[in-house]
Amino acid sequence: MSVIPDLSSLHAMGAAQQPFYPDRGAVDAAVARLRTVPPLVFAGECDELKEKIAAVARGEAFLLQGGDCAETFAGVTADNVRNKLRVLLQMAVVLTYAASVPVVKVGRLAGQYAKPRSSDLETREGVTLPAYRGDAVNGFAFTPESRIPDPQRLVDVYNSSAATLNLVRAFVTGGYADLRQVHSWNTDFVKESSVGQRYEALAEEIERALTFMQAIGADPDEFHRVDFHSCHEALILEYEHALTRIDSRTEEPYDVSGHFVWIGERTRQLDGAHVELLSRIRNPIGVKLGPTTTPDDALALAAKLNPANEPGRLTFITRFGAGRIRDGLPHLVEKVAASGIEVAWVCDPMHGNTFEASSGYKTRRFDDVIEEVQGFFDVHRAIGTWPGGVHVELTGDDVTECVGGGEDLLEMDLGHRYESVCDPRLNRVQSLELSFLVAEMLRKA
Repeated sequence: MSVIPDLSSLHAMGAAQQPFYPDRGAVDAAVARLRTVPPLVFAGECDELKEKIAAVARGEAFLLQGGDCAETFAGVTADNVRNKLRVLLQMAVVLTYAASVPVVKVGRLAGQYAKPRSSDLETREGVTLPAYRGDAVNGFAFTPESRIPDPQRLVDVYNSSAATLNLVRAFVTGGYADLRQVHSWNTDFVKESSVGQRYEALAEEIERALTFMQAIGADPDEFHRVDFHSCHEALILEYEHALTRIDSRTEEPYDVSGHFVWIGERTRQLDGAHVELLSRIRNPIGVKLGPTTTPDDALALAAKLNPANEPGRLTFITRFGAGRIRDGLPHLVEKVAASGIEVAWVCDPMHGNTFEASSGYKTRRFDDVIEEVQGFFDVHRAIGTWPGGVHVELTGDDVTECVGGGEDLLEMDLGHRYESVCDPRLNRVQSLELSFLVAEMLRKA
């Protein structure tokens, strides 16, 4: 059985990207409370997801991860949750048909409340305050009181995540995820949107396939409900440690804050606290790999995080940027493949393509996002490995945060509905357009 190091040992390792809490007594009280709460997810569900990701690694499935850059407590409403779930289900239908393999659906929700930052401080008009690190840590309002890290927020993360998961489970088992209904939403998108009309041929193919299935009397349970899992970056050690529990079936530790947790680009130090903690849990886990990652780094991380080379255990999520992926990714994939490591490869085309518009808004170009995904597919096709999935920041709402796409959003449009508290997300139309474009890539993979 894996032994979980205590929190003090983890912090002694020089844990990166952690908040400074002024009141340690309040931290201890919040952690003690979290140690007593029921699990948000169950170990058996994590094992099921691990089996699905093993199929991704074998080239027998495709992984779709998507959702908010940073969830907020105010965003935990039925409408917000439903809209995010709806666009993910719509994307999954298109990708499933194009790839002719199952699509594993994992939402960046019910836990994505903390964000790493490039600086501990933020300065506006000569005033310097602690940076906003997500609702798990402090408030977005630029005031001294709001920006003080508050450990009670970790308990609020748990409560908000529980409410979100309750809604998601009700939606995916209660008829909302019925395949025919989801496809009708895509049909509406194609008919009503000048963007969607580009993809009319594929939508009609899906329609004919469903009509054929209905004609022969096929009505499997999978038509009416879907498997849906949650994921987030395992960033705040107090929260992840408090929600790590020993499974009664296996006597092994699982992080029951989410089905899938990952280590970010800024916290993947081989001797760091995050790698140490996630090496001990039995969840399927991921690691973000950016342009500074060497092949030896990837091999060392795999050896530490998945020493038994267990299928489905480890996912490498690459985030190079559109201009770097064709040069940087091949060396990683070739060496990992040659070593025989069992890993699923997933493309994060968002984080390497962020820039600041002249208006001051952080944004991303839709064309850069697509170019990085295309580069990801091209590299894997050339090497003979499977491009296993995409990991995107998106919303089901009509925000204006990323420029370009079929709607041709311009930098001057960003201020109309820029609602993200951290990084820019693809809106509903851009997300659906992405799914149709990735579908075309999958057909050639």
